[in-house]
Amino acid sequence: QVQLVESGGGLVQAGGSLRLSCAASGRTFSSYVMGWFRQAPGKEREFVAAIRWRSGITFYADSVKGRFTISRDAAKNTVYLQMNSLKVEDTAVYYCGGNPNTYYSGSYYRAEEYDYWGQGTQVTVSS
Repeated sequence: QVQLVESGGGLVQAGGSLRLSCAASGRTFSSYVMGWFRQAPGKEREFVAAIRWRSGITFYADSVKGRFTISRDAAKNTVYLQMNSLKVEDTAVYYCGGNPNTYYSGSYYRAEEYDYWGQGTQVTVSS
């Protein structure tokens, strides 16, 4: 059974930092793209960052570029999202997903291209 389990969310003041983790189990994701998305109340799920598991090449939404860093630890089968200089508008539930379509980078930005999802972790940034 494939599972993605996010953790690390919480309440932080604007300007602060959090590190989210996504622990994967049940299959190898070495041929996948792993992505972080977020969803605020009343809004659609939006792309945050992605990483090609095998090469480590990363992709970011413009809104988080320079503030967030996605990485993976193959030995732990875990993907991370380091979030610095957090803003109130970063408040959302953050989800980790797995996308098997590594050949078309346009797919990395679309939630419907991801086969697997975690349950999400809440990030709240206060002013």
